[in-house]
Amino acid sequence: MNKKTKTWIITGVAAVAIIGGGGYYFTNSYLGNNVEIEQVLPASTAASATTSDSSSAAAVENTAAGSEKLSGDWNISEGSKVYFSVTTSQETVNFVDEQVSGKWSLNDQDPAKSTAEGQIEMNGIDSGNSQRDEHVKSADFFDMGQYPQATFKATSFEGMPAEWTEGQTVDLKMKGTLTVKGIEKEVTFDAKAAYQDNQLLLSGTTMVTFEDFGMKNPHSVVLSTENDIQVRLELKLAK
Repeated sequence: MNKKTKTWIITGVAAVAIIGGGGYYFTNSYLGNNVEIEQVLPASTAASATTSDSSSAAAVENTAAGSEKLSGDWNISEGSKVYFSVTTSQETVNFVDEQVSGKWSLNDQDPAKSTAEGQIEMNGIDSGNSQRDEHVKSADFFDMGQYPQATFKATSFEGMPAEWTEGQTVDLKMKGTLTVKGIEKEVTFDAKAAYQDNQLLLSGTTMVTFEDFGMKNPHSVVLSTENDIQVRLELKLAK
């Protein structure tokens, strides 16, 4: 092997190492998860829901919230967030949107007839990586320029209690229509809710796919993405 050939081989090996290492760094930086999900329901509410002794029964009776506190309109308030998560071949990546608005109307005469609606501003989507966020908001995915909002309107509730107890969680199913990019999809959120400190707190999840809203899940040579998208509501509502 002559000196010139040896030099080219060494240079080639070095280039492969640099490109490979740089490619891994770029992929990890561009697609890594930077958002941790924050739940609105404190751990104490979940614990209180499992208590069943006599002293707790008395406490439940004393802290039951009357209809005058609960019936009527509740507005989605500060601290509410909507997350969506996608799973890649490396990890799960979370996006958060804090630009959330909407309201619930609780019907104390017939809790199942309560209504709810909400929306997010697509410009508020944040994954902690501005380059990735701009791509997600582009016409390739959410097409924010043409569809600046995503909305949800509940059509029915299951498990809505007639009476709420301070600090206790209840299990709900909230069925309705999720609209993204002008495309409607019927979904069901499995949720937990609680009345605490004059607020209604709700944490709920549902699963949709890229295909549901006319999108293709992204793939590359070094990374693949599952078709499922988990949508998560973490809502605080106040009168």
